[in-house]
Amino acid sequence: DGMNVLIIVVDDLRPVLGCYGDNLVKSPNIDQLASRSIMFTNAYAQQAVCAPSRVSFLTGRRPDTTRLYDFYSYWRVHSGNYSTIPQYFKENGYMTLSVGKVFHPGISSNYSDDYPYSWSMPPFHPSTEKYENDKTCRGKDGKLYANLVCPVDVTEMPGSTLPDIQSTEEAIRLLNVMKTNKQKFFLAVGYHKPHIPLRYPQEFLKLYPLENITLAPDPWVPEKLPSVAYNPWMDIRQRDDVKALNVSFPYGLLPYNFQRQIRQSYYAAVSYLDMQVGLLLNALDDAGLSNSTIVVFTADHGWSLGEHGEWAKYSNFDVATRVPLMFYVPGMTTSSVTQGERVFPYLDPFSHILDLVPQGQSKNVVVELVSLFPTLAELAGLQVPPVCPETSFHVALCTEGASIVRYFDASEEKVEEEKDGCDDTYRCVNGEPVAFSQYPRPADTPQWNSDKPRLKDIRIMGYSVRTIDYRYTVWVRFNPDNFSADFKDVHAGELYMMETDPNQDCNIYNNTSHGVFFKKIFV
Repeated sequence: DGMNVLIIVVDDLRPVLGCYGDNLVKSPNIDQLASRSIMFTNAYAQQAVCAPSRVSFLTGRRPDTTRLYDFYSYWRVHSGNYSTIPQYFKENGYMTLSVGKVFHPGISSNYSDDYPYSWSMPPFHPSTEKYENDKTCRGKDGKLYANLVCPVDVTEMPGSTLPDIQSTEEAIRLLNVMKTNKQKFFLAVGYHKPHIPLRYPQEFLKLYPLENITLAPDPWVPEKLPSVAYNPWMDIRQRDDVKALNVSFPYGLLPYNFQRQIRQSYYAAVSYLDMQVGLLLNALDDAGLSNSTIVVFTADHGWSLGEHGEWAKYSNFDVATRVPLMFYVPGMTTSSVTQGERVFPYLDPFSHILDLVPQGQSKNVVVELVSLFPTLAELAGLQVPPVCPETSFHVALCTEGASIVRYFDASEEKVEEEKDGCDDTYRCVNGEPVAFSQYPRPADTPQWNSDKPRLKDIRIMGYSVRTIDYRYTVWVRFNPDNFSADFKDVHAGELYMMETDPNQDCNIYNNTSHGVFFKKIFV
């Protein structure tokens, strides 16, 4: 009870981490955190794009309740005056602090990251954030470009730094202020990388020789993928280095060598991120706060690295919706440490010998980011917000997720045996834990705004459910004027069985009697 909270939210990070079984990536600091945490291996975001996902998990409401599917509305005005996780902690006596990208900046958080509702002081944004999409990538000809693949010499960057480096420095400063003032805090730190452009200190490339980089296991568009389900990765196409490749729209493949370079840079950006996380957690140790601070590590959604011929997020596939999720709770996920003993000593990714990645306690049960609100409240000893009624636009404090603390101690057998007593419609189908995700489209076929349609242009919504055994998606007619989906007007469907098709390449929707799935989930 009364513990501090440090929540680390990463932009566009799929679970390519040693602790999640990736054999190539070097992520010693995040792996170390995982070894002292409860780690969920089947955690899913509610929509695979930044603003809708962040507003969803920070309010504990699904996109159909926040009514945010794009970047252009503020939920308190647009749908309902919903409480947020930091607001709830602030109202319960915590100093709430935001560093970097926590809420998506702009209209969707009222141009203020929801300050003063959510935060005790104005959120910090790195001064160099504004150069993120500038021409700072040096090409082979020596000129500067706005490239997708962008290893850089940090000393040549504006301010001789990068945004995530600045965020780490500010977060460490705030930890020390909180320690000095003996204030109970809720600190959220949002890291930008590996969001595009893949701009990171060039020395991280050394960790990933190009000859070690493979293509995605399925770098082609699946034969039975409905055209409405495909994301044509427009934001990638607009980068100078991709533009120069002149790839045909929408299904043209990037050259394989360039695909390897993107994957190499994504990995390098993850190791750069790991260094920032390591420095931050090491500072938590230095401040003597590791024994009194809950640490949560997650991402807003994943990112396709060539799977299904797709790049970026913008889909309902696992590669876009699945995220890392881990909880370090002193005395609960690991035994309490003695005074002076280090919990998170910094591990240098360049010199750390990667032998066996230390294993934490991993849970295979399907969970959702919308459950973060009640879970954090329970872990901190606060009253858990009630489950929302079916229509909750008028309710300020409730959640459409359910606390997942119940899984922390449960054995896999016990979860399986009891189906964990699923008893509400928000998490379960026929007593089985599920995760719901969704994605909007403007049309049945890929067009320039398929990835990020504005609300007024949405005509189809893809509703997707993930169980431990399958992913089932229906693309149905959607009316943006009254936010209604017509499940009688199905434009396309997808069904993937995880045991035989873990990469979700073989859509068996049309050759399966799937009425049973549809009835279970959407009726």
